[in-house]
Amino acid sequence: MNFAFDSKTEALREQLLDFMDTHVYPAEAVHAEQVAAIADTNPWGRAPIVEDLKKEARSRGLWNLFLPHEPWGAGLTNLQYAPLAEITGRSPVLAPEALNCAAPDTGNMEILAAFGTKEQQDRWLVPLLEGEIRSAFSMTEPEVASSDASNIATRIERQGDEYVVNGRKWWSSGAMAPECQLLIVMGVTDPDADGYRRQSMILVPKDAPGVTIRRSTSVFGYDDGAHGGHAEILYDDVRVPASNLLGEEGGGFAIAQARLGPGRIHHCMRLLGMAERALDMMCRRVADRVAFGKPLAEQGVIQEWIAESRIRLEQARLLVLKTAWLIDTVGNQGARIEVSAIKVAVPAAACWVIDRAIQAHGGGGVSGDFPLAALYAHARTLQIADGPDEVHLRQVARRELRAHQG
Repeated sequence: MNFAFDSKTEALREQLLDFMDTHVYPAEAVHAEQVAAIADTNPWGRAPIVEDLKKEARSRGLWNLFLPHEPWGAGLTNLQYAPLAEITGRSPVLAPEALNCAAPDTGNMEILAAFGTKEQQDRWLVPLLEGEIRSAFSMTEPEVASSDASNIATRIERQGDEYVVNGRKWWSSGAMAPECQLLIVMGVTDPDADGYRRQSMILVPKDAPGVTIRRSTSVFGYDDGAHGGHAEILYDDVRVPASNLLGEEGGGFAIAQARLGPGRIHHCMRLLGMAERALDMMCRRVADRVAFGKPLAEQGVIQEWIAESRIRLEQARLLVLKTAWLIDTVGNQGARIEVSAIKVAVPAAACWVIDRAIQAHGGGGVSGDFPLAALYAHARTLQIADGPDEVHLRQVARRELRAHQG
């Protein structure tokens, strides 16, 4: 295993770091001002600065870097894209969308590229790749424990040349955005089939009759507007053409797994970028503050926080890079245990580092004057999103036990 960056990755890293320094970081304050200015009249509207950043990123060739599928994406491997995703995580509100590499669109584009028909790709994938529209992933349900996908109850029933969708979803990421035009919905097409062949995925236009956006679900009080929000959606006799089925009937669980493998790499690397920014903020803060007669940076407990943060982040990064390498070499299935491992290890490490940074900032750390509280909310949420820790720990434990059981 060789995790050294190749020449292509190094070149993209240099370009991206320059873009972050010259455009993204300076735009953060502007973005906050623009969002506040339109909040009363258009709470889900996009700040104009976002489009400016997208144009600049595209002119630099920093566009759709996440997608390995030719001819649409940059053709990068997971190992090549991982360090780029980490850099974007340092400004999670702006950088991923500026590069058209923001969730949930990334995962949705990946499955449209891998499983979509040409008609589906022309209608939905092309405008997503152009950054003209956004999309949502509608899987989680409020009435069942959705960590077990076999519990999903939303029905997708074939009636002639149409499918009819009925159910209630929440945490449909991206659905609150005005630019969102597509909902990728997971539901049951055959309730009598095996637990992991019952589900299918269907493409539902957001403006289809019977689709009702009931409310936005907040994350620790944040609306997560830059992410497109998270919606509770009612599907009431929603009719779509049978050609809107994504893949084959009964293939929903397999498509979800194909989507979530690389997606968890992306999440974890962005999360490492967030934690790196928190560590940088902590170091600068303690160098500037004096308590009990000497700088905080000279206090032993603070030095332990900084050292422990660096150690945890380096360990987590190496595990993610190994997992990215495995996906590239043996595929999602061959790397599934490592994917579960990073899904537990990285949010835990990031939460710890961001929490120490908050502590070092005192009252400022829990305020809106610094990004740390929002970073912590995001990191803590990822101990639930894309499968809770307990599910992933179970997967890792089962592999370890298999060698010792008859």
